[in-house]
Amino acid sequence: MIQFADEATIRVQSGKGGNGCASFRREKYIPNGGPNGGDGGRGGDIIFCVKKNLRTLAHLRFHPVLKAQNGSDGHSWGKYGKDGEDKVIPVPPGTTIRDKETGEIIIDFPTDSEEQQFTFLKGGNGGWGNIHFKSSTNQAPRRANKGEPGEVRELRVELSVMADVGLVGFPNAGKSSLLDLFTNARPKIAPYPFTTKIPNLGVLHVDTDTDLIIADIPGIIEGASEGAGLGIRFLKHISRTACLLFMIDCSDDNYLEAYDLLLKELEGFGGDLTKKPRIVLCNKIDVEGAEERAQEVVAKLSARDSSVKVIPVSVMARKNMNEARLAIVSLVEKMNAEKDAGKKGGEGKPAKSEFMAGRSVDDSMEVQFPGSEG
Repeated sequence: MIQFADEATIRVQSGKGGNGCASFRREKYIPNGGPNGGDGGRGGDIIFCVKKNLRTLAHLRFHPVLKAQNGSDGHSWGKYGKDGEDKVIPVPPGTTIRDKETGEIIIDFPTDSEEQQFTFLKGGNGGWGNIHFKSSTNQAPRRANKGEPGEVRELRVELSVMADVGLVGFPNAGKSSLLDLFTNARPKIAPYPFTTKIPNLGVLHVDTDTDLIIADIPGIIEGASEGAGLGIRFLKHISRTACLLFMIDCSDDNYLEAYDLLLKELEGFGGDLTKKPRIVLCNKIDVEGAEERAQEVVAKLSARDSSVKVIPVSVMARKNMNEARLAIVSLVEKMNAEKDAGKKGGEGKPAKSEFMAGRSVDDSMEVQFPGSEG
């Protein structure tokens, strides 16, 4: 299965400036002409550019070294060297670029940015030709400057998944099975923890005018917000989702504590994740005794917060899945209606999610969004 490429390490280098030329005018009857060496060309810049139709960082994973063109050397007869071409690096909306060593954020492109450009490294200036060094005391300077070197940096490029719904749960809670059932995605599914090791995206078709994007984030474990397990690496992805879908395994002995533990990890990661609207699915009610456990969870969470919808389901047995689907669609439409309130033409129902707006109508929905092959 082709999976979503969310991180890449790259090395970028701006172009070196061309060397200046040391030359002299030599023509018939002018054996001792003055200096006429031209300047070297300027090196190319490193520029990041947002492309709204780009959805992964796969192109950077396959080309980790990116160099701008060097400037050409100067020539005789006062001819300047050609400037090096800039290296324009396309990135998707929602990309964050960090210094690899320090972790410092260099730029964070918002998810709604279109064609935004950022010049990161400037190319080196071209060296002066000897025409600049002629003076009253030095009529034949043999001096010319070398071009300035370009800059080199190693960067960590990160992409936060842009999705409408973020699936949150402990390993083996049934998130991948739900994604497989509701969407076109074909995530790896197996009865052992950490089956999902990279975010999977799926498209939930609501009707002819509406698509929702669901992101299956790798399973969180206790301590994920402090770096344990796989979850910490991908918690950042759910920061840009409209709402969250919690999956609780009611066949597990920790079914009553699971919800609070998940909230604790989200709170530890920060970013107001616990304030996002959510739905809770109590999964695996087809297992003996799990349905009674699910009702305990429903009673506990409903008493605490009536705004959180809690639904007992079985993904494998297809129990209550239509109710869950309708609840997800309703919550996303509500969030989009609130977001679009006051905007012209806002009718409370999204024609397409922001993620889908840039995709071609001819794109195959059966193939997952391209990235690194896990």
